[in-house]
Amino acid sequence: MKKSITTTLEQFKNTHYGKPGTPKRDALDTGYEVFKVGTQIQEARKKLGLTQEELADRVGTTKQYISKIENDVKEVRISTLKKIVELGLNGTLSLQILL
Repeated sequence: MKKSITTTLEQFKNTHYGKPGTPKRDALDTGYEVFKVGTQIQEARKKLGLTQEELADRVGTTKQYISKIENDVKEVRISTLKKIVELGLNGTLSLQILL
């Protein structure tokens, strides 16, 4: 019988990318934050029953631009993110700085 080994995500990242503060780990964490924003926009858009084109029309941009943000092809500026969340999704953008 095979022995099951359980690893948390944090343990996996520490083992394969290093501890927080190392260049490889920081690059991974930064990339994840960008990916997470795109995923959150996509989930909110779908929850509201909007297409990418409808969201783009509300914000004054293109379907292609929304697609690139959702699929982590393009980083989004905070001012544009604010428009997407507030104008396009009727939400509130909240940013947090932790020290």
